[in-house]
Amino acid sequence: MNPVPRPPPSPWQRAWRVWILGALLPVYLLTTFVGTLARVDGDSMNDTLHTGDLLLLLKYPRWLRAAHLPTPYPRRGDLLIFKAPADSPYSFETVWGVRHRPYNVKRALALAGDTVAIQDGRVVINGKVLAESYASEGFLRDQPALRVPPGKVWVMGDNRRLGSSLDSRVYGPVDLRDVAGVSNLRLWPRPGLVPR
Repeated sequence: MNPVPRPPPSPWQRAWRVWILGALLPVYLLTTFVGTLARVDGDSMNDTLHTGDLLLLLKYPRWLRAAHLPTPYPRRGDLLIFKAPADSPYSFETVWGVRHRPYNVKRALALAGDTVAIQDGRVVINGKVLAESYASEGFLRDQPALRVPPGKVWVMGDNRRLGSSLDSRVYGPVDLRDVAGVSNLRLWPRPGLVPR
């Protein structure tokens, strides 16, 4: 008995195998769970980053933490890409009539359980002045000590000039669920690790 020959795959079946499963699915998995590119827009991280800088956004540390696997994420000094807390009026912008929460890039300065304060224009973490070679000179209004709650991180822009960075000084600690990942590697125009 001869086997019945299978009909050749239709153009749709070929496209499904080649383009959807062979190309789009791996790209989707890579950009969702491993990493992607992020472009800087704004002055809040001057002089460390400038508008147009291209960063590598690593997402896998976030997923490792979500799966309760050992990871040092986040670390003090990391550059994080995140959405500001939804309950802050500074978290939203409107583009072409659509209101949304854009992503921000700021530096993680205090982690869950840390106490953070601003005294005499300097950031104080757990009672010790933080050495910040990356931060610009500028006016910092003193703020009383605050303990960072579990699952949150306290962030600031490197540009400390008055009104140059909306960060945790304005909207408080950021929930780690709103953090897309860490971005310590600049790809363009000056490739290399961002100073910590």
